[in-house]
Amino acid sequence: MSGIRASFGIERSGFRLDVDLSLPGQGVTALFGHSGSGKTTLLRAIAGLERAPGGYFALGDEVWQDERRGLFVPTHLRPLGYVFQEASLFDHLSVEGNLEFGRRRIPEAERRFRPAEVAGLLGIGSLLGRRPASLSGGERQRVAIARALLTAPRLLLMDEPLAALDLKRKLEILPYLERLHDELAIPIIYVSHAPDEVARLADHLVLLDAGSVVASGPLTETLARADLPPAFADDAGVVVAAVVAAHEADDLTRLDFAGGSILVARRPEAIGHRLRCRIHARDVSLALDKPQASSILNVFRATVSAIAATDTPGQVLVQLYVGATPLLARITGRSRRVLDLQVGRGVWAQVKAVALLG
Repeated sequence: MSGIRASFGIERSGFRLDVDLSLPGQGVTALFGHSGSGKTTLLRAIAGLERAPGGYFALGDEVWQDERRGLFVPTHLRPLGYVFQEASLFDHLSVEGNLEFGRRRIPEAERRFRPAEVAGLLGIGSLLGRRPASLSGGERQRVAIARALLTAPRLLLMDEPLAALDLKRKLEILPYLERLHDELAIPIIYVSHAPDEVARLADHLVLLDAGSVVASGPLTETLARADLPPAFADDAGVVVAAVVAAHEADDLTRLDFAGGSILVARRPEAIGHRLRCRIHARDVSLALDKPQASSILNVFRATVSAIAATDTPGQVLVQLYVGATPLLARITGRSRRVLDLQVGRGVWAQVKAVALLG
């Protein structure tokens, strides 16, 4: 499949969505922004639940909306799956009955998945005989995702599917969402306002603010930008692709990345396993000389590539490169002046904490 094209303008009282996007036709695209930024409105427009005057949407060569030609495919005729914040299961049906409801919506010749296959993928095989009222929030969402998949979608839309879950249930369902990413050739558009969720799941990132797209691109490149609007600086941080290289004798694991190695608390994964690491800008400090006798183990030679203001008075965001890998550091303006930081200057970056995302 080629890419996805989406162009919508929707006017509401005190709000306007105005987007023109080209997105990859595979992997997970995350729509990220603060409340009221237009994420759900955009998702509803893609689904055809909101009809944008002059709107256009195409999934590969299949055009679902082109108002210039008077073309609008209604939602029920679009081959898409939609997973909402609430699972919205049929309480009078068992889990198996809910799955069968999704499967029966599609002619037999168009069905792409068997119920047993989807149940195995999402770990709900043991739940088939139960009613939704007896399920946890995470189990209900997995059933809702399975039902959506059984409608044979060519595009899966997910509107903050973890927002209603507590932390324990979120951690329960995230590995299953990663399996969808790894094992299914269906593009997913995923709405979230949780940075760690996006960093763990997404391949492509769209940042929305007040109804407009402020950035769109591959996840790692977009998160590493220093020129994003200052409102996004509070969540600033990069995602680093790494591989488990060795398990050290003192209960540390070495992860290799394009630029060096990171030491973290011992991990259960085997050598060769790939992981994503999130390094927050607030967890990176800078020095002109290599620190000596420090408790911080992860210290890298880096080069300053950009410096930008933030919304917080007295603080700046510094973009660095460690080899081919970008980092961000959030420091005070005074520290910038004391260190005389300029683009091109060499520094030592100390990484105080690394979040492993799986």
